[in-house]
Amino acid sequence: MDVVTPAELFDLTGRVAVVTGATGRLGRVMTRTLAAAGAQTWAVARNPDRLAALAGELAADGLTCHPHPCDVTSDAEVAALAGALPGRLDVLVHNAHVGRAGSLRTAAPADYAEAAELALTAFHRLLGAVREHLVRAAADGSPSVITIGSMYGVVSPRPSVYDDPDAGNPPYYGAVKAGLIQLTRYAAVELGASGVRVNCLTPGAFPGEGGDPELLRRLGAHTPLGRVGTPAELSTAVLFLASPHSSYLTGANIVVDGGRTVW
Repeated sequence: MDVVTPAELFDLTGRVAVVTGATGRLGRVMTRTLAAAGAQTWAVARNPDRLAALAGELAADGLTCHPHPCDVTSDAEVAALAGALPGRLDVLVHNAHVGRAGSLRTAAPADYAEAAELALTAFHRLLGAVREHLVRAAADGSPSVITIGSMYGVVSPRPSVYDDPDAGNPPYYGAVKAGLIQLTRYAAVELGASGVRVNCLTPGAFPGEGGDPELLRRLGAHTPLGRVGTPAELSTAVLFLASPHSSYLTGANIVVDGGRTVW
């Protein structure tokens, strides 16, 4: 039996990674995590200024990434991203999303279409553009596609957590995240024969800095562990799915939510 040392387990040296939605709350954590593991990491987002700021933050800590402005809802821009990659792709993290509050009362039909375009259609577009890169990486590795779901793709928000009923997580967000979990399974089945793994990572509450302490307390109180998550607790899950040593895992939905969805 092969013995893998702790240092080797999460080593991504020589691997190529792409993170969409890289400048968002979770995207920043995942970009930093993959870069720190040694991957040649492409940070993808729409805003070039925010990408430059992210690259600067990583550089200050001795890490590097390739900031690449790209609107993943654009065929031309996604094709340009694929053309800029170095011929292979070992890790694709699809994290683009719409981050707004809302409710059934305030949501509009256009909100559902926008959310679906970012979560579902963009994932389809990305896979089509980089599929050959992933298959090429399978020749000497175990390429990993990671979609980012949400606990609200599994359960509904609890209105009592929020002071304002319209300040909670909007219904279109949860609906498309649920769809993304299922689309992940479809992609895992289709790409498995090529040696490409596709899994979903479903986070619970992982707030950014400066959140309302009382809201965070209430969110944490609705988990068996009694608290919200920390970036490090998300990082290890990303590394596990990205690592070639998780090579027999595909089609799974890995839920990292402090137990929130078991209630």
